[in-house]
Amino acid sequence: MGILNVTPDSFSDGGRFLSLDVAIAHALAMVEAGADIIDIGAESTRPGSERVEEEEEIRRLIPVVKEVCRRVSVPISVDTTKASVAKLALEAGAVIINDISALRNDVEMGTVVAEAGAGLVLMHLQGTPQTMQQAPTYQDVVAEVRLFLAERVQAALEFNISPAQIMLDPGIGFGKNSDHNLTLLAHMPELVSLGYPVLVGVSRKAFIGQILGRPIEQRVMGTAAASAMAILGGARVIRVHDVGAIRDVVTMIESIRRMQRHPISI
Repeated sequence: MGILNVTPDSFSDGGRFLSLDVAIAHALAMVEAGADIIDIGAESTRPGSERVEEEEEIRRLIPVVKEVCRRVSVPISVDTTKASVAKLALEAGAVIINDISALRNDVEMGTVVAEAGAGLVLMHLQGTPQTMQQAPTYQDVVAEVRLFLAERVQAALEFNISPAQIMLDPGIGFGKNSDHNLTLLAHMPELVSLGYPVLVGVSRKAFIGQILGRPIEQRVMGTAAASAMAILGGARVIRVHDVGAIRDVVTMIESIRRMQRHPISI
């Protein structure tokens, strides 16, 4: 899943893709590099970010969604917590709603997703983007994230959203410190055991920088290592900025796994 932020303030690439032409070119480049899904967002959810009004989010997002849907063949996901924005995005051609609030921000979101038959990503988040990194605390981060995701799945099912529509995201970096993030990556099979595809987003995140002592633009190898661990733990979707590099990681893992399943004699 390639990331396309049409925001002025995202932590890694804020402001780079505000122009419609530049955003479209980047989406096309990510598909060429091997993205299976493009995830478009118009409201930054970095730590300490400010909320964006509905009208502004629509202004930034919908023209890009319409044009990208017209130009690429891969599914388009939209990163939003607002039902009105999601509805317009789905009408514009998107087929997945990536809701970091897991249907908690807007009571209408479940209805919008159910009526459209859209895919839905339910993410764990402790606190809000404005407060989440102030003092994240858990007794057992894996158990608590797993329980939360199970509860949000049940909430989605009560909207008559099909199980086949649902993906789960443990929310790496969303209300977690470095140890929490590493623990979740190390125990990915416990989240996969819920029975739904797991999406993991580690791309260029702060915990990688803290561990490696690298600035944002030098975190590709750390992202690759964390992504590989997530895949080996059973994650099905990896949300990244550097599509080509992580596509290589996925291809190598898949190639080795084929030999595990179908060994050949030499």
